[in-house]
Amino acid sequence: MSEISFELFSNQLVQKLVGPSDGNLRLIEKTLNVEIGSFGNQMTISGSKNAIEQAKTTIDVLYHKVSKGIEINEQEVKAAMRMTNGGLDKDTAKNLSDIVLKTKKRHIYPRSATQAEYIQTMMDNELVFGLGPAGTGKTYLAVALAVSMMLEGKIDKIILSRPAVEAGENLGFLPGDLKEKVDPYLRPLYDALYEMLPAEQVDKKLAIGEIEIAPLAFMRGRTLANAFIILDEAQNTTPMQMKMFLTRLGENSRMVVNGDLSQVDLPKGVDSGLKEAIGILKKVDGIGSITFTAADVVRHGLVAKIVKAYEDKNKKDRND
Repeated sequence: MSEISFELFSNQLVQKLVGPSDGNLRLIEKTLNVEIGSFGNQMTISGSKNAIEQAKTTIDVLYHKVSKGIEINEQEVKAAMRMTNGGLDKDTAKNLSDIVLKTKKRHIYPRSATQAEYIQTMMDNELVFGLGPAGTGKTYLAVALAVSMMLEGKIDKIILSRPAVEAGENLGFLPGDLKEKVDPYLRPLYDALYEMLPAEQVDKKLAIGEIEIAPLAFMRGRTLANAFIILDEAQNTTPMQMKMFLTRLGENSRMVVNGDLSQVDLPKGVDSGLKEAIGILKKVDGIGSITFTAADVVRHGLVAKIVKAYEDKNKKDRND
């Protein structure tokens, strides 16, 4: 067991950091298996050396956030602990936590170091692959960056796509017109938009074509310029579909391709276009790739445990 003591500058900011009944500190204690004492702006942390280091860096990140006027709640505390997991130093963790995507309805911050790296990679590259399980924020953050860039006037159009129903996109047997057929499969993309923009703005932009949500087949034959293009559930594309989609990229455009290679729903014997593209393009300049794990899941805590259990099983199966 070890112990450190340190002082934070402002009593007022410390009160906002620790939360009602020191609830934010109790969450850090429980998660990292440390003990934290808080007396005014004086703090002590006791526990194992590695746990103390992460707890101290977590508190530094939270103090940095609260000093910028960000309200500290349970989600912010959990995000700070994910951000500092892996031994990041406090300056790096602070810099990552400063990344922000500004939309009309909210400011969106990364909730893990991998999320921060993903956002930065999307900013720096014209084509990015986001790989990993559900709940890690791949699509949500891509939509957030697209909305942010549109509001800043950097792009004219947002195009959101995914394979509908199945790789072959056989929609004919479903009832209703085309919109009614595909909307249920594109719902997560709509949900993200409505969290970032007022509903009337989303509806207007959809009506005039500034935001387009369409099944993958609708991308064929197009050149997409001045646009932010996102392909979701890309593990369910065939190699031919993936090549078709990637070659739609036009001038002043960015493309993000997201998928989970452990959730391929293609017919038996059909290769995933996402898996093939990652292998073919991994050494091409201007293309970035970020891989998320169960540690990056930002949904309900149980989701992370479920994803981790499946990852462990898959790893065991590969080793057997």
